[in-house]
Amino acid sequence: MMTQLRWTAAVLALALPATPAWADPSYAPVADEVNKKMVKLFGSGGIKGLASYGTGVIVSPDGYILTVNSHILDTQDLRVHTWDGFRYHAKVVAIEPELDVALVKINVKEELPYFDVFEAAKRPVAEPGTGILAFSNQFEIATRDEPMSVEQGVIASYAKLHGKIGIFDAPYTGYVYVTDAITNNPGAGGGVITTRKGELLGLIGKELRNELTNTWLNYAVPINARIKVKQKDDTEVEVAIIDLLEKKEMYRPIAPNKTPGGGGGYTGIVLVPNIVERTPPYIDAVDPDSPARAAGLKPDDLIVYVDGLPVAHINAYREIIDRYRPGTEVKLEVRRGDKLQTFTVKVTAPPKPPVKDSPKTP
Repeated sequence: MMTQLRWTAAVLALALPATPAWADPSYAPVADEVNKKMVKLFGSGGIKGLASYGTGVIVSPDGYILTVNSHILDTQDLRVHTWDGFRYHAKVVAIEPELDVALVKINVKEELPYFDVFEAAKRPVAEPGTGILAFSNQFEIATRDEPMSVEQGVIASYAKLHGKIGIFDAPYTGYVYVTDAITNNPGAGGGVITTRKGELLGLIGKELRNELTNTWLNYAVPINARIKVKQKDDTEVEVAIIDLLEKKEMYRPIAPNKTPGGGGGYTGIVLVPNIVERTPPYIDAVDPDSPARAAGLKPDDLIVYVDGLPVAHINAYREIIDRYRPGTEVKLEVRRGDKLQTFTVKVTAPPKPPVKDSPKTP
């Protein structure tokens, strides 16, 4: 009798339907709403694998867009594609290098869906373990009306940023959200991370390598980020992302008290006169017996990259080259004719000016 009862119980257990497991909620409605507040950016780049595309987030109904301060902005033809497929010409209205962010503007006739950054900045810092969604146009998967890429993950930590772009330290050194999703790929800079309810948390940064572990970072700058910048008179000024939105075209970037690391490095390159706002860095002349002459550089060469960093104009070239100390090598990629060529220049100390003969006395 007991054996029969056991068999009956076993048969009933197999016949009864299993208790349904709780399914994860669909994030499709959240993704759809956030996607309407995102844009695809297209600008400078496209040479040597340097992406000519990026991402931005709409932060006002009249067309202001927040993104990262990247090379794609160095163009007179910055283009924006909104979620519904419309294409706009955009202009850069404000840049803050210390935060590594920029504000651009498109002219629209109707109000756009947008994130209220002022409200988002009031929220407390998200704790590690918080579930997130990351939105961006990485790898240029989306154009016109195609939706952004969406990744699911969590905030792994909230920590100080220690990163490098090439051989240079990252401009922003404040706190960031480190994520467990692979968010920082080509084109992802300027995207956002949100809570799984679609609440704005941070702006996805550029591709960086951690200088402490030599690994690639996946991070976002908190939308309420604030950092203190020391001025030339040793006073400190606090700068925040919302400052750009408050002042817009009236915003002026913070000028920090930074000592150039070049130490008077000399290459022997003489550039063309810097007569317009973005004069391309064409070589006008090469000093005889100089490192540039020894490397093989010639007049009319156009400097395109310095150690992999793009130089769209003369001021950008001088800002980068000033960081090199005598005795170091710098790799210059120049356009000569219709070809891109690479030259290695060893920076030296500036030559001493010739000593003039003292005037003879009668």
